[in-house]
Amino acid sequence: MESGRNEAMRKRMKPDMQEKEDDHVSNETVMETTEKEQSETNIVGSEEMELNISHIFEKIERFTQLVSELLESWKTMFKELSDEFEERLIVIHKEHMEKWQEEINELRLVDGSNEEASAMLNNARSLLQNPLFES
Repeated sequence: MESGRNEAMRKRMKPDMQEKEDDHVSNETVMETTEKEQSETNIVGSEEMELNISHIFEKIERFTQLVSELLESWKTMFKELSDEFEERLIVIHKEHMEKWQEEINELRLVDGSNEEASAMLNNARSLLQNPLFES
């Protein structure tokens, strides 16, 4: 009975609508067939695909671990280098400060000697110019 009704509907439709409906039905059939083939392929290949995917995840995990280790190693190395650099810079600064302090002390000693010599020369000049020594 239903097929008779469908037949009557088709007879009443315009030829264009009949072609569109036939195309629609054939498209649905093709899509259903394609979906079935894909699901069968997925089922057959799913174990292998999952294995491949798990290998990729393992590679990602190993690479992430390697990057993490390298970053930690670099941080440690950089910290050690930074500490060493800081210590060396402090030593260099201290050495220069000591050297310059010695130079300052030497200059003060020379200046003190010069002042002493200058005072002696001034005393000698004063004595030489003093009228007491004139005869």
